[in-house]
Amino acid sequence: MIVAGVMSGTSADGINVALVRVGRAGTPGLHFKLLGHAEYLYPRNVRRAVLAAMNAGHASVADLARLNFLLAELYADAILATQRRFRIKAELVGCHGQTLYHQGEPAPFLGRKIAVTWQTGEGAIIAARVGVPVVSDFRPADMAAGGKGAPLVPFLDYLLYRDKRVGRVIQNIGGIANLTAIPAGASPAQVQAFDTGPGNMVIDAVTERLFGKPYDRDGKIAAMGTVLEPVLTSALRAPFFRRKPPKTAGREEFGREFVADFLKRCARADKHDIIATATALSARSIADALRRFVVHRLHKYGELVVSGGGANNPTLLAMLANELRPLGLQIRSSDEFGLPSAAKEAAAFALLAYQTWNRQPSNVPSATGARRPVVLGKISYA
Repeated sequence: MIVAGVMSGTSADGINVALVRVGRAGTPGLHFKLLGHAEYLYPRNVRRAVLAAMNAGHASVADLARLNFLLAELYADAILATQRRFRIKAELVGCHGQTLYHQGEPAPFLGRKIAVTWQTGEGAIIAARVGVPVVSDFRPADMAAGGKGAPLVPFLDYLLYRDKRVGRVIQNIGGIANLTAIPAGASPAQVQAFDTGPGNMVIDAVTERLFGKPYDRDGKIAAMGTVLEPVLTSALRAPFFRRKPPKTAGREEFGREFVADFLKRCARADKHDIIATATALSARSIADALRRFVVHRLHKYGELVVSGGGANNPTLLAMLANELRPLGLQIRSSDEFGLPSAAKEAAAFALLAYQTWNRQPSNVPSATGARRPVVLGKISYA
């Protein structure tokens, strides 16, 4: 079956589409092959609207409803453009949607304690435009079973990266950084996964604020600066970093409020030093998470496989390599395993959609904290 996976992450920079052939490889295995991948930037005014809606204290209900339908139109346009480009027609779509709010831990609200999530982008609109069924809204089913609703990509990570002899940590560096730890010869129940903290989110926000650029291309700005160690040490005292897994993060933890406080701590430091410090925050928080929650366990790990937009930042990767040296982890790219890092998350939601279409579970309870495996998502028919 050919499935189109669609992903737009917490960086809110645009849309990734992966066309994937998925099928059964005997019992109980799955096999998949990436057939094509494309990326589309959000129009500038749409990106501004998305960022304004994320973790917003006040928002127009009408604008949120309009954004739900508008993003669906953009997702459909992206799928159709990708199909034309590769001359491939999808039979099913799996669309993650754009996360506007994610609160994985229950909190009081009107007399009840609830955990909530919201991914926008109306599946019915995508189905009508593309002409095939659409699986969307993947996270709530896991949360209904007591999970955090994230991370969900470990289902793909286990399929693609498990090895009988080598323990691997799969480190995705998107807006938020998250890892999947797969011991050598592991069963799905032995997989550990959680968000480690900011990936590109803080770097991008500070770069835009100080340099008027959406991101630090190739880490060139950070490479010209010196890390402000007192600021870095202070930022790493945020409660999220000490919280034990399973745990998730988003703009609620590392969005505009965190960035404002970070810049206040930097005071009048050189702008290049501030970007270097934001980059070091991502690298060190990843390494700290590995030291605290992963490598001290009974299982041994030999490789760290990096994916996501942060894999294209040489300065970030150099900082991360320096932090990881005492842990003895060899850094590898997900591209070496036949799946380009930019396509990975979109491909994951193609795979999850295939599972849902076949009424099969695809969460990893040891990663999300759910009480049991569940079938994820909701289906909109064309």
